[in-house]
Amino acid sequence: CEDCGKSLIGECKLHGPLIRAKDRVIPSRARLTLPHYLTLRVLELRAGNQQILGVFAKKVIQKRTQFGPYVGQLSTKLTCYDESRLVLQVLKDGGKYFLDTPNEDCGNWMMFVRLARNQEEQTLVAYQHCGEVYFTTVKPIEPHTELKVWYAADYAKFMEASAVFIKEESDVCPLPPVAKEPVDPWICSSCGSTFATFALLESHQCIHKDRA
Repeated sequence: CEDCGKSLIGECKLHGPLIRAKDRVIPSRARLTLPHYLTLRVLELRAGNQQILGVFAKKVIQKRTQFGPYVGQLSTKLTCYDESRLVLQVLKDGGKYFLDTPNEDCGNWMMFVRLARNQEEQTLVAYQHCGEVYFTTVKPIEPHTELKVWYAADYAKFMEASAVFIKEESDVCPLPPVAKEPVDPWICSSCGSTFATFALLESHQCIHKDRA
């Protein structure tokens, strides 16, 4: 203790405990790589405080926008499996390897993208190019829309997966309806008006500029 000049085991009974300063908590590698026009949302909280995350657009993303490459550890065995995410493999040096992401410091933000359950949900297509996996948008993505991915046709063959979505048959239990994510309104800073999409807000703000 610097106040009484004694070397003690544990806290000083006269002057009490030290004031502990904690290190600043920094985001994981995967979260730090998230582009500025994308955001992560917690969709579900499971046992053990496990968060189920989704990637959402903050502004309009054009069709044919490429993301990647996907970052993961090359492994002959998948150590981390999540039924809501795509299983990804690559061909390198004649061998077939999994892109494994056992934790958020082993991958980039693409590890948070969930798989599409039907064609209506799909906004991205996954494919392999030069030993890397990329995601590309298959249609314009509106703000507040979740990015969801499925395999491209050739990559589906490589992954030994279906290239098309399973159609609902009479003897097959259909998928439950997809719950729409809550939409936060876009607010005009000049007059306080609210808009459902960022595109409508931009159009409205042009009126203020013209008047000025």
